[in-house]
Amino acid sequence: MNGFDVRDGELVIGGMTLSALAERVGRTPFYAHDARRIAARVAEVRAALPPAARLHYAVKANPLPALVTHLCGLVDGLDVASGGELALALRSGGQGAHMSFAGPAKQAAELEQSVAAGVLVNIESFREVPLLAAASERLGRAARVAVRVNPDFELRGAGMAMGGGPKPFGVDAEQVPALLRAIGSAGLAFEGFHVFPGSQMLHGERLAVLIEQSWRLVQQLAQDAPGPLQHVNLGGGWGIPYTEADRPLNLLPVSQALAAVQTALQREAPGARLVIELGRYLVGEAGVYVARVIDRKVSRGEVFLVTDGGLHHNLAATGNFGQVIRRHYPLVVGNRMDTAEREHVSVVGPLCTPLDRFAERVALAPAQPGDLVVVFQSGAYGASASPSAFLGHPACADVLV
Repeated sequence: MNGFDVRDGELVIGGMTLSALAERVGRTPFYAHDARRIAARVAEVRAALPPAARLHYAVKANPLPALVTHLCGLVDGLDVASGGELALALRSGGQGAHMSFAGPAKQAAELEQSVAAGVLVNIESFREVPLLAAASERLGRAARVAVRVNPDFELRGAGMAMGGGPKPFGVDAEQVPALLRAIGSAGLAFEGFHVFPGSQMLHGERLAVLIEQSWRLVQQLAQDAPGPLQHVNLGGGWGIPYTEADRPLNLLPVSQALAAVQTALQREAPGARLVIELGRYLVGEAGVYVARVIDRKVSRGEVFLVTDGGLHHNLAATGNFGQVIRRHYPLVVGNRMDTAEREHVSVVGPLCTPLDRFAERVALAPAQPGDLVVVFQSGAYGASASPSAFLGHPACADVLV
């Protein structure tokens, strides 16, 4: 089921049956992330990338310290989006020289922290240039910088657009030449560009076109660069399927497009590094959210499984994290995997809001209080992207196994 094994009628996660894992964790609800599945996904991505390309993990997808530490041994670098994530990445074994920092509202203290750690800062505003110059002077080292570009081409096929049109992210492509002149005048250590048009892309052919367009834009902008091109981050945005209607991303056209970019980059800027930055794609399918059935209620003929977990722990799985159409994640009764019988039920959480609903009238094995509901595709944008303080319920456990 969703790539996880079944043993003795129970889902197996990290080599353990679900009930044994629940006992080890000691309480429900909890997240569990399978370390071996993460390593397998990294290996799959490596096989699709050009050999010289570098793979970075976007910490925002899942900042669980044990998971970040695990990935530090598998990828080439980390990408952070706040001073807090930067501190976490450093504590987890990341090296500043192999990190980048993106975000539209970097504070002066965060920029100074980045310069001190030797992190590559993706500049997203003219405002950041004098702040980085001041930090460089105070610390006696030139800030390493790249320009995050808001592209001027139309974006199609992304679950969430991060570029194209008016955006708070990056610098509009037409303004980049002026920004490059300001970087040169400020004496910052220019290294390259970051272009990240969108996230949750499931169409390999469309993603390949975006990669090609992004590379052509970088080639054009590099003509005004104040120094040699050393770094080209073409983002990621690789998506994972969340519903039965979704199809897994076809990596072949993506791989071919990246190989063409790498060949051109080696020809035009020998020694420059091509970076692919992935978050959800590396960890999303390796994680599950587990909640225990507290009550089985029948209301006017409809069966409700009321669990101890909800949107305060896994907002995205309830369809309340930016989806235009509310869709539930795939889920099962994880300790009744050998039960062929099915009944239609709605799975809800403990919160006093109708939004706290994991699934509506789905076919599941008949469940009773004490059974364990497993929500798949929960390895990314889970606990850290949910309103954990809402209504004062306890935080959930979060483990790597």
